[in-house]
Formats: sequence, structure tokens, C-alpha cells
Amino acid sequence: MELRALQYFVTVAEELHFGRAARRLSIVQSAVSQQITRLERELGVRLLERTSRRVRLTPAGERVLAAARETLAAAARVRVVAGEPAAVLRIGTAACATWRLDRALDRLRVSERPAEPKLIDLPVTARLAAVHDGELDLALVRGAVASSAMTVVRAWSEPLHAVLAREHPAAGTSAVSLHHLDPRGLRLPARENDPPLHDALLAALPVAPPRPPAGDLSHVLFEVGRDPQGWTLMPAEQLTGSRSERLLHIPLDPPASIDGHIVTSLTTPQPCVASYVAAFAD
Repeated sequence: MELRALQYFVTVAEELHFGRAARRLSIVQSAVSQQITRLERELGVRLLERTSRRVRLTPAGERVLAAARETLAAAARVRVVAGEPAAVLRIGTAACATWRLDRALDRLRVSERPAEPKLIDLPVTARLAAVHDGELDLALVRGAVASSAMTVVRAWSEPLHAVLAREHPAAGTSAVSLHHLDPRGLRLPARENDPPLHDALLAALPVAPPRPPAGDLSHVLFEVGRDPQGWTLMPAEQLTGSRSERLLHIPLDPPASIDGHIVTSLTTPQPCVASYVAAFAD
């Protein structure tokens, strides 16, 4: 039994579509079908029910899927123990650098399994799709990610700050309550720009914003900067090093925070996931 056949089976089981699985594996569809057929013949069971309209796992396929994932993870652990040289670690993140990211890159380079990080700037939705498709090894995401097709682990927490125009009535305070900020002045980026972060910001608000979100973060900050009553919320680390003549950011009282998550493939070995989390942890 070849590990490659197990990898092909796991990919088809996750996609439930031979064409998508082939694209994700960067091979032709016929090669995927041949490997699955060979694996079924070798095991003596039917793993997938295939019709012209859909693909689904059989009961035997469900059992084999769990074992196949464990086998692939064990094989990866063997490579780690064997002392492979530092591998390129493709990390999906936003363009802005933070102290946490800088510290994590240093930790990854000197960890038990040294890695050479490669940062890839992608929007959050594309970032998650790239992890799912095997084009990224891990993604960094602020806010909750609900997915049964990927491994999602909380790694850190950071405070939220209010971002205000310098003419805002609360501009002179050392901290501000969300209950004292006029919800009519709230600006938020459109959800499609970053769904997990958008949902986390909404959850932190005491009332739903009356103004519909629109545009990206740059548009929001421009709008806040020219409105004496305008404000928005941003993670504190995202604000590190940012300077603006029009804007300032103030801690919240009582404090509110947002969680950061590591997102990896389901086949990523647990020791590797743990090392990624440790690199970015508080």
C-alpha cells in the first residue's frame, strides 16, 4: 500500500469530487481514479460510491479515512524524527507586519523542527482556500473559523482598540467604553473582506451598527478620519507602528479582545500544529 494512494483517497474524501481533488493534487483526474481503484482492490472494500451526479463515502470509506489520516500523520512524524533539513513553511497572512509575526518567525527558525518561513500575502478567504488546497502550510486568522475540512486552533488573544478621528469627543480620554460611542458613527469594512474578523467585531459591540458596512479597511479609516463622530474597531497589534495625522486609537474600558487562530490541513501532524501554535502564542 502506497502513501500516495492514501493521500489521493483523503483528498477525494475531503472534496467529494474527483475533478476538484485532481486539481488540488495537480495531477490528471484519471490518475486519481486509478489510484483509488487500486486501493479499493488492495483493501477488498468499496471506499466511495460514485455516480454521474455525486461522490460519497461508504461506511468502510469512513473508517478507512480516519485510519488514512492517522497513517499520513505518522509518516510525517517519521520524517521529522529523521531530521529532515529546514523545510519552507508557507504562511498565509496579511501584508502588515507585527511584533508577534516577527517573533514567531524567529521561533520557527530555531524550533525542534527548523523551518524557513515564507510569507504569502492573501485575503482571508483566499488564505483559507489555499490551506485547504495544499498551497499554504498554515494561515493566520483573527476571529473564529468554523470548518470541518481544516484544523483550526486558537493561538493568541489581543485587545481591541477604538480608532477615532482626532476631533472626536472621546479623543482626549485614556480609555473609552463602547457604550459611550455613538453607534451612528461606527464604520466597519464589508464582511467579504474578512468574514472572521468582521463577525468578531460585531460580537464585541453592545448594539448592532445602524450603518451597513462597506469598502475595505483603507476606505473605513478614510471615512473615520474625516468624520468628527466617526469611529471603528481594530485589533491592537494591527495598529502597531501605524501613524496618522487624522486618527488615534484608544483602549476600551472594559477591555475587549479578539482571538487569533492557526489554520492548517487536517493531515498536518499534531506535533507540527503544536509548534506553530507555540510560535505565535502569547
